[in-house]
Amino acid sequence: MLELFFDLVFVFAVTRVTDLMADEPDGRNILHGVLAMAVLWWSWVGYAWLGNLVRADEGIVRVVMFTGMGAMFIAAITIPEAFDDLPGGLDGPLVFALAYFVVRLVHLVFFWFLSHDDPQLRRQLMRFAPSMAVGTVALVTASQLDGWPQTALWFVALAGDYLGTFLGGEGWRLRSVSHFAERHGVIVIVALGESIVAIGIGVAAVPVSWAVIVGCALGLIVSAMMWWSYFDVTSLAVEQAAQRARGTRLIKIARNCYSFLHLPMVIGIVMMSLGLKIVLHYVGDNSHYSLSDPLEGWPLVSLYGGSALYLLALSVFKAYGTRSHLPVQRVATAALLVALVPLVWHVPALASLGILASVLVALISFEMVTLDERRTEVRHGRE
Repeated sequence: MLELFFDLVFVFAVTRVTDLMADEPDGRNILHGVLAMAVLWWSWVGYAWLGNLVRADEGIVRVVMFTGMGAMFIAAITIPEAFDDLPGGLDGPLVFALAYFVVRLVHLVFFWFLSHDDPQLRRQLMRFAPSMAVGTVALVTASQLDGWPQTALWFVALAGDYLGTFLGGEGWRLRSVSHFAERHGVIVIVALGESIVAIGIGVAAVPVSWAVIVGCALGLIVSAMMWWSYFDVTSLAVEQAAQRARGTRLIKIARNCYSFLHLPMVIGIVMMSLGLKIVLHYVGDNSHYSLSDPLEGWPLVSLYGGSALYLLALSVFKAYGTRSHLPVQRVATAALLVALVPLVWHVPALASLGILASVLVALISFEMVTLDERRTEVRHGRE
């Protein structure tokens, strides 16, 4: 329950990222939102590994979790100022960088004490620590810059974290595969929850109309198909493969499938949520928009591109985790969504959402028919 409580901060952070991108949905703000999400994701990932080794709600671990939670919350409330400091108050970008440092430092220090009788894990931490230092120094330096130099240092920070972890070896520990898989499944639910919130916010304080009802229904269908594509078979298949894995293969699945590949899934959902929010705003705000107004530019790219990114990441997640081929139907659907962007550029916003929902329903329906035997085997075992 404490881990779920911890996740509430991440829920808030996802909402703030969506708000940052929606404030002025251009390429710059969307890039900044993606970078902020990647930093916050890496903060959350560390505590997911920690909570798999010890009971998060017992003893001193509670204090560790609450401390990390507090620092992440400060980072989350600072997201609107993570790149551009607002007038008055503290230096927003610097506060964000220092909050991130505290989140990572608390995690690393407790892991160090936890590994006192595990020399291999301690050596793994020593290989991992430099990546945290690189990330923190780069973010602190970026907080004093602006423009492309600032953005470039954010990329350096993320490269330090992600590449450092990837190259640091497989000396980590995983005590419960089912718990680890469940934690990441909850985060997918959190991200999908943001898409539901985006639908509601898009039509907040406007009169209910048939267009609003249709738009909400289509948005919910898109979210439901994303849920289905993850939870119906894919997440179960990878979890079962991880249960069978041993040694470094298990750690590679945990690191690559869950810690790494869930990030583009979450980013894809958040980008899709941004598109949903703007579509529903178009549909509901009759004083500024009409039903014939198209969804153009970055909102359309976010709606379709975010959905495509989610499907691609999910495809690689399954292929790597189960040592199988990439699911052709999902890769082809992602490619189709990207190809559709210029074709629906001047289509009314509600129709664009309807086309996306139709494509995703067609994908799931195709899989239900053609992969029924495999689906039954994964969900219910061999009969």
